[in-house]
Amino acid sequence: MDSFDKFDSDIKFPPLIEQYEKKIYDLHQLIEISKGLNSTLDYNILIDSILLTCMGQLQLLNAGIFLVKVLGGDKFTLHRNYKGFDLDHSMEYSFPINSPLIKFIENDYRCYTSDEIINDIKDEASDIMNILKPDILVPLMSKGEINGIIILGDRINDEEFSESEVEYILNIASLAGIAINNARLYEMATTDMMTKLKIHHYFQTILVEEINRSIKYDRPLSLIMADIDHFKKFNDSYGHVAGDEVLKNVAAVFKESIRLIDIGARYGGEEFAVILPKTDINEAIIVAERIRSAVESSTLRFNEEVLHVTISVGVAQFDQSIDLTKQSLIERADRALYVSKEEGRNRVSFL
Repeated sequence: MDSFDKFDSDIKFPPLIEQYEKKIYDLHQLIEISKGLNSTLDYNILIDSILLTCMGQLQLLNAGIFLVKVLGGDKFTLHRNYKGFDLDHSMEYSFPINSPLIKFIENDYRCYTSDEIINDIKDEASDIMNILKPDILVPLMSKGEINGIIILGDRINDEEFSESEVEYILNIASLAGIAINNARLYEMATTDMMTKLKIHHYFQTILVEEINRSIKYDRPLSLIMADIDHFKKFNDSYGHVAGDEVLKNVAAVFKESIRLIDIGARYGGEEFAVILPKTDINEAIIVAERIRSAVESSTLRFNEEVLHVTISVGVAQFDQSIDLTKQSLIERADRALYVSKEEGRNRVSFL
Protein backbone atom coordinates (compact mmCIF):
# COMPACT_ATOMS: atom_id res chain seq x y z
CA MET A 1 0.00 0.00 0.00
CA ASP A 2 1.49 3.35 -1.03
CA SER A 3 1.10 6.51 1.04
CA PHE A 4 -1.83 7.77 -1.07
CA ASP A 5 -3.85 4.56 -0.49
CA LYS A 6 -3.17 4.79 3.23
CA PHE A 7 -4.24 8.44 3.24
CA ASP A 8 -7.43 7.55 1.33
CA SER A 9 -8.22 4.75 3.80
CA ASP A 10 -7.76 7.09 6.75
CA ILE A 11 -10.32 9.49 5.26
CA LYS A 12 -13.02 6.87 4.55
CA PHE A 13 -12.75 4.79 7.70
CA PRO A 14 -13.94 7.32 10.32
CA PRO A 15 -17.33 7.94 8.59
CA LEU A 16 -17.86 4.17 8.56
CA ILE A 17 -17.20 4.08 12.29
CA GLU A 18 -19.66 6.92 12.79
CA GLN A 19 -22.33 5.00 10.86
CA TYR A 20 -21.86 1.91 13.03
CA GLU A 21 -21.83 3.99 16.19
CA LYS A 22 -25.10 5.62 15.09
CA LYS A 23 -26.67 2.21 14.42
CA ILE A 24 -25.55 0.93 17.82
CA TYR A 25 -26.94 4.06 19.47
CA ASP A 26 -30.25 3.66 17.60
CA LEU A 27 -30.48 0.01 18.70
CA HIS A 28 -29.91 1.01 22.32
CA GLN A 29 -32.60 3.66 21.95
CA LEU A 30 -35.04 1.16 20.46
CA ILE A 31 -34.40 -1.23 23.35
CA GLU A 32 -35.19 1.55 25.83
CA ILE A 33 -38.26 2.57 23.82
CA SER A 34 -39.45 -1.04 23.81
CA LYS A 35 -39.04 -1.24 27.59
CA GLY A 36 -40.99 1.99 28.00
CA LEU A 37 -43.85 0.99 25.71
CA ASN A 38 -44.19 -2.41 27.36
CA SER A 39 -44.11 -0.99 30.90
CA THR A 40 -47.80 -0.04 30.80
CA LEU A 41 -51.05 -1.55 29.61
CA ASP A 42 -52.97 1.66 30.23
CA TYR A 43 -54.20 2.83 26.84
CA ASN A 44 -53.95 6.58 27.42
CA ILE A 45 -50.50 6.39 29.01
CA LEU A 46 -49.32 4.16 26.16
CA ILE A 47 -50.56 6.55 23.46
CA ASP A 48 -48.87 9.47 25.20
CA SER A 49 -45.65 7.48 25.44
CA ILE A 50 -45.71 6.56 21.72
CA LEU A 51 -46.36 10.13 20.58
CA LEU A 52 -43.86 11.77 22.93
CA THR A 53 -41.23 9.20 21.92
CA CYS A 54 -41.74 10.01 18.24
CA MET A 55 -41.65 13.74 18.87
CA GLY A 56 -38.55 13.57 21.04
CA GLN A 57 -36.56 11.17 18.89
CA LEU A 58 -37.41 12.87 15.59
CA GLN A 59 -37.71 16.51 16.74
CA LEU A 60 -41.34 16.91 15.72
CA LEU A 61 -43.77 19.73 16.40
CA ASN A 62 -46.89 17.57 16.09
CA ALA A 63 -47.92 13.94 16.09
CA GLY A 64 -51.08 11.90 16.43
CA ILE A 65 -52.39 8.38 16.23
CA PHE A 66 -55.54 6.85 14.76
CA LEU A 67 -56.95 3.84 16.61
CA VAL A 68 -60.18 1.88 16.78
CA LYS A 69 -61.90 3.84 19.55
CA VAL A 70 -63.98 1.08 21.13
CA LEU A 71 -63.76 -2.69 21.27
CA GLY A 72 -65.34 -4.08 18.13
CA GLY A 73 -65.50 -0.60 16.61
CA ASP A 74 -65.84 -0.04 12.88
CA LYS A 75 -63.72 3.08 12.42
CA PHE A 76 -60.29 4.54 13.10
CA THR A 77 -60.45 7.71 15.19
CA LEU A 78 -57.76 10.28 15.97
CA HIS A 79 -56.95 9.70 19.63
CA ARG A 80 -57.62 12.75 21.78
CA ASN A 81 -54.02 12.77 23.06
CA TYR A 82 -52.74 14.13 19.75
CA LYS A 83 -49.93 16.70 20.03
CA GLY A 84 -49.45 20.02 18.26
CA PHE A 85 -52.25 19.91 15.68
CA ASP A 86 -54.55 22.94 15.76
CA LEU A 87 -57.90 21.17 15.65
CA ASP A 88 -61.46 21.61 16.86
CA HIS A 89 -61.54 19.50 20.05
CA SER A 90 -65.31 19.08 19.80
CA MET A 91 -64.98 17.26 16.47
CA GLU A 92 -64.20 13.60 15.92
CA TYR A 93 -61.75 12.85 13.11
CA SER A 94 -62.45 9.32 11.93
CA PHE A 95 -62.84 7.05 8.91
CA PRO A 96 -64.10 3.46 8.40
CA ILE A 97 -61.79 0.52 9.09
CA ASN A 98 -62.54 -0.70 5.55
CA SER A 99 -61.51 2.65 4.08
CA PRO A 100 -59.59 2.63 0.77
CA LEU A 101 -56.72 4.14 2.79
CA ILE A 102 -56.38 0.94 4.82
CA LYS A 103 -56.54 -1.19 1.69
CA PHE A 104 -53.91 1.08 0.12
CA ILE A 105 -51.36 0.72 2.92
CA GLU A 106 -51.99 -2.73 4.38
CA ASN A 107 -49.93 -4.66 1.82
CA ASP A 108 -46.84 -2.45 1.83
CA TYR A 109 -45.33 -1.69 5.24
CA ARG A 110 -43.56 1.63 4.78
CA CYS A 111 -43.88 5.34 5.47
CA TYR A 112 -46.38 7.22 3.31
CA THR A 113 -46.50 10.92 2.53
CA SER A 114 -49.79 12.77 2.95
CA ASP A 115 -49.54 13.77 -0.73
CA GLU A 116 -49.69 10.10 -1.72
CA ILE A 117 -52.86 9.65 0.29
CA ILE A 118 -54.54 12.88 -0.79
CA ASN A 119 -53.71 12.42 -4.49
CA ASP A 120 -54.31 8.68 -4.82
CA ILE A 121 -57.32 8.19 -2.52
CA LYS A 122 -60.59 10.07 -2.54
CA ASP A 123 -62.60 9.33 0.60
CA GLU A 124 -63.13 10.43 4.22
CA ALA A 125 -59.59 9.43 5.17
CA SER A 126 -57.96 11.58 2.50
CA ASP A 127 -60.23 14.49 3.48
CA ILE A 128 -59.02 14.20 7.08
CA MET A 129 -55.40 13.99 6.00
CA ASN A 130 -55.94 17.12 3.95
CA ILE A 131 -57.03 18.86 7.16
CA LEU A 132 -54.17 17.51 9.28
CA LYS A 133 -51.49 17.73 6.57
CA PRO A 134 -48.96 15.41 8.25
CA ASP A 135 -45.57 14.92 6.62
CA ILE A 136 -45.82 11.15 6.82
CA LEU A 137 -48.18 8.37 7.86
CA VAL A 138 -46.98 5.10 9.34
CA PRO A 139 -49.20 2.01 9.70
CA LEU A 140 -49.06 0.19 13.04
CA MET A 141 -49.06 -3.54 12.48
CA SER A 142 -49.55 -6.54 14.73
CA LYS A 143 -49.87 -10.12 13.50
CA GLY A 144 -50.23 -8.92 9.93
CA GLU A 145 -53.12 -6.54 10.62
CA ILE A 146 -53.23 -2.75 10.87
CA ASN A 147 -54.27 -1.70 14.38
CA GLY A 148 -53.48 2.00 14.05
CA ILE A 149 -51.82 4.76 12.04
CA ILE A 150 -49.27 7.24 13.35
CA ILE A 151 -49.21 10.66 11.70
CA LEU A 152 -46.07 12.76 12.05
CA GLY A 153 -46.10 16.46 11.26
CA ASP A 154 -43.62 19.31 10.97
CA ARG A 155 -40.06 18.98 12.22
CA ILE A 156 -38.38 21.56 14.44
CA ASN A 157 -35.42 21.81 12.05
CA ASP A 158 -37.71 21.74 8.98
CA GLU A 159 -35.57 19.02 7.39
CA GLU A 160 -36.84 16.05 5.40
CA PHE A 161 -36.54 12.60 6.95
CA SER A 162 -33.36 10.79 5.95
CA GLU A 163 -33.35 7.17 4.85
CA SER A 164 -32.00 6.05 8.23
CA GLU A 165 -34.66 8.11 10.04
CA VAL A 166 -37.41 6.50 7.98
CA GLU A 167 -36.03 3.09 8.98
CA TYR A 168 -35.95 4.26 12.60
CA ILE A 169 -39.59 5.43 12.38
CA LEU A 170 -40.66 2.03 11.04
CA ASN A 171 -38.86 0.31 13.92
CA ILE A 172 -40.65 2.53 16.46
CA ALA A 173 -43.97 1.88 14.70
CA SER A 174 -43.34 -1.86 14.81
CA LEU A 175 -42.75 -1.72 18.58
CA ALA A 176 -45.77 0.54 19.03
CA GLY A 177 -48.03 -1.83 17.08
CA ILE A 178 -47.10 -4.74 19.35
CA ALA A 179 -47.55 -2.63 22.50
CA ILE A 180 -50.98 -1.43 21.33
CA ASN A 181 -52.05 -4.99 20.59
CA ASN A 182 -50.97 -6.07 24.09
CA ALA A 183 -52.89 -3.15 25.61
CA ARG A 184 -55.92 -4.03 23.50
CA LEU A 185 -55.84 -7.66 24.66
CA TYR A 186 -55.61 -6.47 28.27
CA GLU A 187 -58.51 -4.10 27.70
CA MET A 188 -60.59 -6.94 26.27
CA ALA A 189 -59.78 -9.13 29.28
CA THR A 190 -60.79 -6.42 31.76
CA THR A 191 -63.85 -5.00 29.97
CA ASP A 192 -67.46 -6.13 30.10
CA MET A 193 -68.29 -6.67 26.44
CA MET A 194 -71.93 -5.60 26.70
CA THR A 195 -71.52 -2.32 28.59
CA LYS A 196 -67.88 -1.56 27.66
CA LEU A 197 -67.27 -0.75 31.35
CA LYS A 198 -64.68 -2.54 33.46
CA ILE A 199 -65.46 -5.97 34.91
CA HIS A 200 -66.02 -6.67 38.61
CA HIS A 201 -62.60 -8.25 39.22
CA TYR A 202 -60.78 -5.28 37.67
CA PHE A 203 -62.86 -2.90 39.79
CA GLN A 204 -61.87 -4.74 42.97
CA THR A 205 -58.18 -4.72 42.02
CA ILE A 206 -58.10 -1.01 41.15
CA LEU A 207 -60.07 -0.05 44.27
CA VAL A 208 -57.34 -1.57 46.45
CA GLU A 209 -54.69 0.33 44.48
CA GLU A 210 -56.58 3.63 44.77
CA ILE A 211 -57.14 3.14 48.51
CA ASN A 212 -53.40 2.62 48.94
CA ARG A 213 -52.69 5.78 46.93
CA SER A 214 -55.22 7.71 48.98
CA ILE A 215 -53.44 6.68 52.18
CA LYS A 216 -49.93 7.23 50.81
CA TYR A 217 -50.55 10.68 49.32
CA ASP A 218 -53.24 11.78 51.80
CA ARG A 219 -55.73 12.62 49.08
CA PRO A 220 -59.49 12.01 48.91
CA LEU A 221 -61.10 9.02 47.24
CA SER A 222 -64.81 8.47 46.70
CA LEU A 223 -66.98 5.65 45.44
CA ILE A 224 -70.31 5.70 43.61
CA MET A 225 -72.64 2.70 43.55
CA ALA A 226 -75.73 2.80 41.35
CA ASP A 227 -78.59 0.47 40.49
CA ILE A 228 -81.13 0.63 37.65
CA ASP A 229 -84.59 1.17 39.11
CA HIS A 230 -87.12 -1.61 38.45
CA PHE A 231 -84.77 -3.31 36.00
CA LYS A 232 -86.69 -6.59 36.23
CA LYS A 233 -89.72 -4.79 34.79
CA PHE A 234 -87.88 -4.14 31.51
CA ASN A 235 -86.92 -7.80 31.18
CA ASP A 236 -90.40 -9.05 32.11
CA SER A 237 -92.34 -6.55 30.00
CA TYR A 238 -90.17 -6.25 26.91
CA GLY A 239 -87.78 -9.21 27.03
CA HIS A 240 -84.08 -9.59 27.74
CA VAL A 241 -83.10 -7.81 24.54
CA ALA A 242 -84.73 -4.67 25.92
CA GLY A 243 -82.96 -5.23 29.23
CA ASP A 244 -79.64 -5.40 27.41
CA GLU A 245 -80.38 -2.12 25.64
CA VAL A 246 -81.18 -0.48 28.98
CA LEU A 247 -77.84 -1.68 30.37
CA LYS A 248 -75.96 -0.36 27.34
CA ASN A 249 -77.73 2.99 27.49
CA VAL A 250 -77.01 3.52 31.20
CA ALA A 251 -73.40 2.40 30.76
CA ALA A 252 -72.93 4.90 27.91
CA VAL A 253 -74.16 7.69 30.19
CA PHE A 254 -71.66 6.63 32.85
CA LYS A 255 -68.80 6.65 30.35
CA GLU A 256 -69.74 10.11 29.08
CA SER A 257 -70.13 11.56 32.58
CA ILE A 258 -66.82 10.64 34.21
CA ARG A 259 -63.21 11.70 33.80
CA LEU A 260 -60.36 9.74 32.25
CA ILE A 261 -58.89 9.03 35.69
CA ASP A 262 -62.21 7.67 37.01
CA ILE A 263 -62.94 3.95 36.73
CA GLY A 264 -66.46 2.97 35.73
CA ALA A 265 -67.40 -0.68 36.18
CA ARG A 266 -70.31 -3.04 35.84
CA TYR A 267 -70.43 -4.24 39.41
CA GLY A 268 -72.89 -7.01 38.69
CA GLY A 269 -76.25 -7.47 36.98
CA GLU A 270 -77.86 -4.03 36.78
CA GLU A 271 -75.50 -2.47 39.33
CA PHE A 272 -72.69 -0.07 38.41
CA ALA A 273 -69.78 1.47 40.30
CA VAL A 274 -67.41 4.38 39.77
CA ILE A 275 -64.09 4.88 41.55
CA LEU A 276 -63.30 8.60 41.84
CA PRO A 277 -59.64 9.29 42.69
CA LYS A 278 -58.72 12.73 44.09
CA THR A 279 -62.41 13.40 44.75
CA ASP A 280 -64.07 14.30 48.06
CA ILE A 281 -67.66 13.53 48.99
CA ASN A 282 -69.04 16.88 47.85
CA GLU A 283 -67.44 16.58 44.41
CA ALA A 284 -68.56 12.95 44.16
CA ILE A 285 -72.17 13.91 44.92
CA ILE A 286 -72.06 16.40 42.04
CA VAL A 287 -70.79 13.67 39.69
CA ALA A 288 -73.41 11.22 40.95
CA GLU A 289 -76.22 13.74 40.44
CA ARG A 290 -74.93 14.51 36.94
CA ILE A 291 -75.06 10.80 36.07
CA ARG A 292 -78.51 10.32 37.64
CA SER A 293 -79.93 13.33 35.81
CA ALA A 294 -78.39 12.28 32.48
CA VAL A 295 -79.88 8.79 32.75
CA GLU A 296 -83.31 10.19 33.59
CA SER A 297 -83.26 12.60 30.66
CA SER A 298 -81.84 10.14 28.13
CA THR A 299 -84.18 8.73 25.49
CA LEU A 300 -84.20 5.00 24.86
CA ARG A 301 -86.53 3.67 22.16
CA PHE A 302 -87.32 -0.02 21.89
CA ASN A 303 -89.82 -1.39 19.36
CA GLU A 304 -91.27 2.08 18.85
CA GLU A 305 -91.76 2.56 22.59
CA VAL A 306 -89.86 5.03 24.75
CA LEU A 307 -88.42 3.35 27.85
CA HIS A 308 -88.11 5.64 30.86
CA VAL A 309 -85.02 4.62 32.82
CA THR A 310 -83.86 5.95 36.18
CA ILE A 311 -81.17 4.95 38.66
CA SER A 312 -80.71 5.07 42.41
CA VAL A 313 -77.26 6.15 43.56
CA GLY A 314 -75.19 5.87 46.73
CA VAL A 315 -71.96 7.78 47.43
CA ALA A 316 -69.27 7.34 50.09
CA GLN A 317 -65.81 8.81 50.66
CA PHE A 318 -62.94 6.64 51.84
CA ASP A 319 -62.22 7.22 55.53
CA GLN A 320 -59.04 5.61 56.81
CA SER A 321 -60.34 5.61 60.39
CA ILE A 322 -63.34 3.38 59.61
CA ASP A 323 -62.62 1.76 56.24
CA LEU A 324 -60.13 -0.89 57.29
CA THR A 325 -60.77 -2.83 54.07
CA LYS A 326 -62.08 -2.03 50.60
CA GLN A 327 -65.20 -3.97 51.49
CA SER A 328 -66.04 -1.46 54.21
CA LEU A 329 -66.06 1.40 51.66
CA ILE A 330 -68.15 -0.65 49.23
CA GLU A 331 -70.66 -1.50 51.96
CA ARG A 332 -71.04 2.15 52.99
CA ALA A 333 -71.68 3.22 49.39
CA ASP A 334 -74.09 0.30 49.05
CA ARG A 335 -75.95 1.35 52.20
CA ALA A 336 -76.29 4.85 50.75
CA LEU A 337 -77.69 3.26 47.58
CA TYR A 338 -80.20 1.35 49.72
CA VAL A 339 -81.28 4.65 51.32
CA SER A 340 -81.98 6.05 47.84
CA LYS A 341 -84.17 3.05 47.05
CA GLU A 342 -86.01 3.27 50.37
CA GLU A 343 -86.74 6.96 49.86
CA GLY A 344 -88.39 6.48 46.49
CA ARG A 345 -85.57 5.73 44.00
CA ASN A 346 -84.19 8.02 41.26
CA ARG A 347 -82.10 9.99 43.73
CA VAL A 348 -78.60 10.31 45.21
CA SER A 349 -77.82 9.55 48.86
CA PHE A 350 -74.49 9.59 50.69
CA LEU A 351 -72.89 8.32 53.89
